[in-house]
Amino acid sequence: MFPIEYFLGLMLIGICAGFASGLLGVGGGFLIVPLQYFLLKYIGVEPDLAILISFGTSLAIIIPTSLSGAYRHTRTMDNIVKPGIRLGIFGIIGGAIGGFVASSLPSRVLEIIFGLLLLFVTVNNVININKEREEARIPFNLITAGIIGLLVGFSSGLLGVGGGIFLIAILTAFLGFSLIEAIGTSSVFICLTAIGGFLSYMISGWGVSTFPYSIGYVSIINFVLIAMFSVPFASIGAKMAHKVPQKKLKIIFSILVFYMALKMLGILP
Repeated sequence: MFPIEYFLGLMLIGICAGFASGLLGVGGGFLIVPLQYFLLKYIGVEPDLAILISFGTSLAIIIPTSLSGAYRHTRTMDNIVKPGIRLGIFGIIGGAIGGFVASSLPSRVLEIIFGLLLLFVTVNNVININKEREEARIPFNLITAGIIGLLVGFSSGLLGVGGGIFLIAILTAFLGFSLIEAIGTSSVFICLTAIGGFLSYMISGWGVSTFPYSIGYVSIINFVLIAMFSVPFASIGAKMAHKVPQKKLKIIFSILVFYMALKMLGILP
């Protein structure tokens, strides 16, 4: 039913997204969503269905992938678990709400929202490229954790990403986290918040999705093939993150996010 290049493409997505997830603490959704979307359109899936399958399946893949990266990070930093869980609990709620909202919006609107948010993250990273750590502008407590967790979780469910690209920017720019602390905390957060979005896509697509071998908007084939490679490569990426200077991490992160922003906005083919 599917061409061989489709399966090869899914495996390649798993390798790239898994390594990026562990290295940058972003869950890999910013790669899994657009690459999966382009691959689905390549085999003839309608854009509106393709974008929802990309979002729902991405969130399912992010759960085991980010868990692999988080485990590796916690072996080096034991101070990331508590803030990651605190943010993640609120993120689950926000993710569920965002997932249900996404199913009622046209694909082009979601692409533009996703692209603009990625551009914001790129600009923030470029502005702060030489800063190892910024002063905390707001305190990290239960109230701020709730607000940030809900908002980032909502963006996670709405856009099919773990939310790491947004959380890292917030933690480093406003809460005084170093980049490596933000990456580790984000990995823990993503494990939890992706659950809410994943469940909402599975439920909202139940009996609606026409894509073969899927549960709602979650493709079983895509999940298995991508996760098979993303999980081990996330562990490798997380190990590398502690060896690479923070400035280089920011440069790599910014280039990847900027490229995917231009792709989602339709500026690049």
